[in-house]
Amino acid sequence: MASSILKLDKANIYQEKNLVLSNVNLRIEKGEFLYLIGKTGSGKSSLMKTLYGDLNLKQGTGEIVGFDLTKLKEKEIPFLRRKIGIVFQDFKLLNDRTIFENLKFVLKATGWKDKKKMAEKIKEVLEKVDMQTKDFKMPFQLSGGEQQRIAIARALLNDPELILADEPTGNLDPKTSIEVMGLLGEIHKSGKSILMATHDYALILKFQQRTLKCEGGELFEVQQQTTTAS
Repeated sequence: MASSILKLDKANIYQEKNLVLSNVNLRIEKGEFLYLIGKTGSGKSSLMKTLYGDLNLKQGTGEIVGFDLTKLKEKEIPFLRRKIGIVFQDFKLLNDRTIFENLKFVLKATGWKDKKKMAEKIKEVLEKVDMQTKDFKMPFQLSGGEQQRIAIARALLNDPELILADEPTGNLDPKTSIEVMGLLGEIHKSGKSILMATHDYALILKFQQRTLKCEGGELFEVQQQTTTAS
């Protein structure tokens, strides 16, 4: 289907030589928001890493934002990552430079050249996450929630078709987690597709979306208990 931005068919997901998920069949359509749940070691992170090119897809077929994961070459990974945004649990901000310079670094790494356009884009994404007054700060001067907002802004820099959020609330307190989920919800409403790995079942119940679970070496869809029939 033309609107699928992610397709996996009979995919086997490996972490080094260990098979962690077998026979994975998954479709994400344009504009969908999905949760990916499962215990530590169940294969969530390995699946995420396969999707953004950190791990090879050795068996089965897979396509993400137009890239064939079975044929993905090292030199193509930066191009893949221009079309997906990645949000990590530990923010992965560079502590030796300001927020502005953090975001500029990503733009330069993904092929931007025009300084004026880079500055405009940085201003735009910071406004989206309500951090426009913090561009001169260093990451360590910000709270965890503020750093995660910056990480989300970074994921939006190249107008990605799909955002992969790997435990984005894992290092945050409950109140900040709800704020970050609200922000991701707004981004979703703007038309972005999101796949979010999480341990936080309270958030899943509060912000209900289609949910996939990794368990026993398999990936399957689960029904949320409090979901009412529509």
